[in-house]
Amino acid sequence: MSGRGLFARLLGTIPLMLGISAVLFLVIHLAPGGPLDVYADNPSVTPEALKRIEIAYGLDRPWPEQYVKWLRAMATGDWGYSIRTGRPVLREIAERLPPTLELGLVAMSIAFVAAVALGVAAAANAGRAVDRWVTAVTLGGLSIPVFWLGLMLQYLFSVRLGWLPSAGLEAIGGSSFGDRLAHLVMPASVLAFSTAAGWTRYLRAGTIDALAQDYVRTAYAKGLSRRRVLFAHAFRNAIVPAVAIIALDLAGLISGAVITEAVFSWPGIGSLFVESMDGRDYPVLMGILMMGSVAVILANILADLVQAALDPRLRG
Repeated sequence: MSGRGLFARLLGTIPLMLGISAVLFLVIHLAPGGPLDVYADNPSVTPEALKRIEIAYGLDRPWPEQYVKWLRAMATGDWGYSIRTGRPVLREIAERLPPTLELGLVAMSIAFVAAVALGVAAAANAGRAVDRWVTAVTLGGLSIPVFWLGLMLQYLFSVRLGWLPSAGLEAIGGSSFGDRLAHLVMPASVLAFSTAAGWTRYLRAGTIDALAQDYVRTAYAKGLSRRRVLFAHAFRNAIVPAVAIIALDLAGLISGAVITEAVFSWPGIGSLFVESMDGRDYPVLMGILMMGSVAVILANILADLVQAALDPRLRG
């Protein structure tokens, strides 16, 4: 992709983001209930106080007016204040982002290594026992619910064996590197297992297709080893179509692995999203959703750049 093409893609994201923000804002505001329900249920909060809170957050205005005001503030870096805590939305997100990135990057690294090893092994032994074993494992990863797998691991390794902590980021009162790692093992494994299953299927199919091409037969005819043909020729071409899927999954890390974080009480963006949904915290919800939308758009552009780098035919 040329510099001009990249600039055009980035410029084209502006109207796309405007459309996404309008739709998200409308959907959130049309949802049943509202952020003031938590105050309304409190008998100590008078109707007058409730009205003042509503006016303070601009919730008494029509939603188009609220949207325009929010958009102007968002464009200047003012993401507003959380209705639940009263803290700046940016600070709420900034505090929860590092644990999500820690969990996600570890899980994705494990998933990538496992997907490459299993995908290439299955393709190189297509139709044999290894291929059937890999297929069974990946189908399990795609079909087993994440929350169920997480609960089973907690029951086995925390309740029955007592090897690992069941939830949280670290021990109360601080922790060592080993304690932090122990807390990370189960949620990272659950997230990596479900992610690697999908990637393995893509890489297996792509590698099998690449092994049937003429350039692979030519490489064998030149006397290249099987390992070099698999990784230097077949795998390099097989990974090109899978890059987009991998990039989108990585973008999903920014908005948090909601189910995994909920099961293991991991204090990341996913947990913050669930808490904000429960409290109808509109500013925080919009901040998380917009951040996730930007991440997906940028991931698509990054995927195009990586694909062009791997495959010269895609350069323009």
